[in-house]
Amino acid sequence: MVTQHYENLKRVLAECEADVLKAAGGNKAAGTRVRKAMQDVKNVAQELRKSILDAQKD
Repeated sequence: MVTQHYENLKRVLAECEADVLKAAGGNKAAGTRVRKAMQDVKNVAQELRKSILDAQKD
C-alpha cells in the first residue's frame, strides 16, 4: 500500500512537469493547472503518510 501511494505521488508530479515549465514562462492557465496538481500532491502525500503510519503499527 505504501509503495502504491508513493508511485501515485510520483505520477502526479511527473504529469505536471510540463505545466510547471509553462507556468514559469508566464502561462497563466498552466499556473492554474499546477496549483490544482499541487493540491492533489498534498492529498496524495497525506494518504502516503497515513499508510506509512498504518504499516508501522502492524
